[in-house]
Amino acid sequence: MFQNFDVTARPEQGPARLAALRAEMERDKIDGFLVPRADAHQGEYVAPRDERLAWLTGFTGSAGFCAVLSHIAGVFIDGRYRTQVKGQVADVYTPVPWPDVTLGDWLVEQLPEGGIVAYDPWLHSLQEIRDLTERLASSDISLVESDNLVDRIWPDQPAPPMQPARAHSEDYAGESAEKKAQRLAEGLRKSGQSAAVITLPDSIMWLLNIRGSDIPRNPVAHGFAILHDDARVDLFMAAEKLSELRIGAHVTLHAPDRFLEATAGLNGQVAVDARSLPQAVARVLGDRLAAVGDPCALPKARKNAAEIAGSAAAHLRDGAAVVETLAWLDTQEPGTITEIDVVKTLEGFRAADPALRDISFETIAGTGANGAIMHYRVTHDTNATLQEGHLLVLDSGGQYLDGTTDITRTIAIGSPGREEAEAFTRVLQGMIAVSRLRWPEGRSGRELEAIGRLPLWMAGQDFNHGLGHGVGAFLSVHEGPQGLSRINTVPLEPGMILSNEPGYYREGAFGIRIENLVVVEEAPALDTADPDRKMLAWRTLTFAPIDRRLVVPEMLSSGEREWLNSYHAEVNRTIAPRVSAAAAEWLNAACAPL
Repeated sequence: MFQNFDVTARPEQGPARLAALRAEMERDKIDGFLVPRADAHQGEYVAPRDERLAWLTGFTGSAGFCAVLSHIAGVFIDGRYRTQVKGQVADVYTPVPWPDVTLGDWLVEQLPEGGIVAYDPWLHSLQEIRDLTERLASSDISLVESDNLVDRIWPDQPAPPMQPARAHSEDYAGESAEKKAQRLAEGLRKSGQSAAVITLPDSIMWLLNIRGSDIPRNPVAHGFAILHDDARVDLFMAAEKLSELRIGAHVTLHAPDRFLEATAGLNGQVAVDARSLPQAVARVLGDRLAAVGDPCALPKARKNAAEIAGSAAAHLRDGAAVVETLAWLDTQEPGTITEIDVVKTLEGFRAADPALRDISFETIAGTGANGAIMHYRVTHDTNATLQEGHLLVLDSGGQYLDGTTDITRTIAIGSPGREEAEAFTRVLQGMIAVSRLRWPEGRSGRELEAIGRLPLWMAGQDFNHGLGHGVGAFLSVHEGPQGLSRINTVPLEPGMILSNEPGYYREGAFGIRIENLVVVEEAPALDTADPDRKMLAWRTLTFAPIDRRLVVPEMLSSGEREWLNSYHAEVNRTIAPRVSAAAAEWLNAACAPL
């Protein structure tokens, strides 16, 4: 099985580890130390060696950080984790709602007389340190670079990952690595940069058409890269990771410890992404850096025809695995199976596909109150039985050679109440509204995401996560720069794949989320459209039924009902030939029109 159910959060270990860290702070004569989630590559996901935040505090979320002072240790978490953090950290830590409360404001409040706050410059981006320095400029708080104090006190810290990387076929990539480098190098020349420094693992994988396994659930290998304006690439990666593939002639391999020296030796203006470039690298570049963004980010986000076709094919096979699971689930009596049973069954159906390489994240299978924990991970300690009247939030995905999937369905166990059904219907209405949307070219996720919240807002309800995130092509399940959130200003473009996943969560009671992946395309022509106005729309990639038992039909408009019936007809048509006879029979009933 891909997923284990061991308990990873041990709040009882937090006090001793915090005391050890404070002893190191006292030894170094500093008043604070910052412990981020990030690693030196500044991606969202980290290898076990770099799980410093989780090791110190017990908090296992994919975003957040800890600011340790002598009298208080703040764990900064966003809206997705405000329930989860309560059960994962000891009371020596203080949860801080972030970004509502910024680190700079919190430090000024906690250190009114000033002080010295240290940080590891490899684990914080140029933009982070710029913003924090600016906020603290009017205070007596000094920021200083330091080696990593957590590493000093972590006696059994895992070794760096050294898994082999493999070639990613051009049949799936749709373009050779050489052509990608040439295309991006031309962009550098036009913009007046001599090179670009790239630290994000998924950007390097995309650029070189390789995939790795240094991070669980994400097919990436750790390394750094410098792309030159003549299309040469210097790759700083352990040679043993590349022993099973041949890199292109335009790529020169170097040991990772040569990266900083090579960066310091660059001439001319160097393109960087200020949000992902470690401060340690920014320091050696000085005034040569041009904070114009990662040159791979947008080309990677704009999937080409081969990547879109691969993703669509992966979703059909993935949809069949989900349908087999849902059909099985419907035959189980309430009170007879657990969350772990559901996860194992779904993994079993996915694993039958020879193109599957991993799950794309730890499956979220939360029933009852566990469903209200947005990024819940079932363990042997939390494993709950599916009971009569519960809702089950099942959020999962697969990493296939031809695409990455991510799907959420909320399933009725027995007969849930009217409150749950009405909330579910509002979430569904938001998802349908986004699915049906047409919008003018140039609009960003910030301008569209409220549409998925409107039905909930009208009932005085909302949810504390973004409406959707970008998704890679056999890469990270969370991909930037595109997104559907109130802070995302990147214009949506054809080829971008995103999730559409409104939700609703009643802490201690139930959770609801419905998620499809969608790809941006040019909108079909309309007789009423302005001839000079280009419009975009979504094409849905995900095919699995939405639980009709939780829909309150009289709450739906005729257009919403038509969309749902049409979607279910397409699900039945495309998935039924791919599943067992018993699952096909179940699917036919599950997709019956309202």
